[in-house]
Amino acid sequence: MPNRGPTLPSRTAIVTGGNRGIGLEVCRQLARRGLRVVLASRNLERGASAAAKLAGHAAQVEARALDVADPRSIDAFAAGVEAEFGGADVLVNNAAVLLAENDDVFDIPLDTFRASLEINVLGALQLCQRLVPGMHRRRYGRVVNVTSGAGQLEDMGGYAPAYSLSKAALNAVTRLVAYAGRGRNVLVNAVDPGWVRTDMGGGAAPRSVEQGADTIVWCATLPDGGPTGTLFHDRVPVAW
Repeated sequence: MPNRGPTLPSRTAIVTGGNRGIGLEVCRQLARRGLRVVLASRNLERGASAAAKLAGHAAQVEARALDVADPRSIDAFAAGVEAEFGGADVLVNNAAVLLAENDDVFDIPLDTFRASLEINVLGALQLCQRLVPGMHRRRYGRVVNVTSGAGQLEDMGGYAPAYSLSKAALNAVTRLVAYAGRGRNVLVNAVDPGWVRTDMGGGAAPRSVEQGADTIVWCATLPDGGPTGTLFHDRVPVAW
């Protein structure tokens, strides 16, 4: 009989970029489901302020400092999660930047591409490297990489080249980490939340943060035997 991991109230969920927008709403919804939530943000003061807004939910929400562009910060954060909580059961890689959105691919400096890859891809990859092996050992884990339709190769055009490239690479990370977790009850998926009204998406976006967070939370709480290595939008598999 498979090990189904800890009971729901004792599960620990990490949400990067959790102090605002979709990340904050994911923290809210996971807390409502009874998970212990670690709200990770680059600025600890802002993270603590955001966590305080979630007070009163069924589970504890705690803020921790994490700069996903800094490998040393990731190492320290992961070590702290292991020491304090015994590891992570859920990892939501949500932190991201959108740089040079309206520039042509030929005009964007390589440093802008590097910064996008460092934050949007390599930070998520390093967190997986540090936290997912523990999920393998415990034979329970859920990883959700928050991607974008801009990273889908099938429809990719000229929009936000650095961002689009980074999200396509994050999709590849999703497939690789999912493959590594096969047979270990660690489900790894990517979610395109759509165009959402956040600081990044802007006020003209048609979708609310609640709508944007829904499929992320769904993937973060999938039952054993659920899908893995899949890209979802509105809980429906879509092409990479």
